Amino acid sequence: MEKRNTIQKQLVLDAVHKLANHPTADAVYDMVSAAHPNISKATVYRNLTGMSEEGKLRHIHMPNGADRFDHCLTPHNHIECTICGGVADAPQITPELLDEQAAKETGFTEVTHDVVFYGVCPNCQSNA
Repeated sequence: MEKRNTIQKQLVLDAVHKLANHPTADAVYDMVSAAHPNISKATVYRNLTGMSEEGKLRHIHMPNGADRFDHCLTPHNHIECTICGGVADAPQITPELLDEQAAKETGFTEVTHDVVFYGVCPNCQSNA
């Protein structure tokens, strides 16, 4: 069933696209509420979750911090700076082999994965 496209949903989607930096839900809320102060945090969070489930956004589970959202849906990984916490895209490296190996060794089916690399970003390197 196709979910309806609400004004709030479009505001949230537009914010993720405009931020284009793998924003947290709080960052999306801050941007949307700056222009539309009557929108609730719950509405923004609900729309982020719903659009992730619909495949319109990618929900990035971050093990060491707040989850992020990505407007880029093509397969890729992410890298997080251990100093500033910034998140950037990283190339996808033979994902099929990882999924197949995990499935083979565990007996699970429909295996997928998320990879987050860690390092120091170029900006933090130059500030050091």
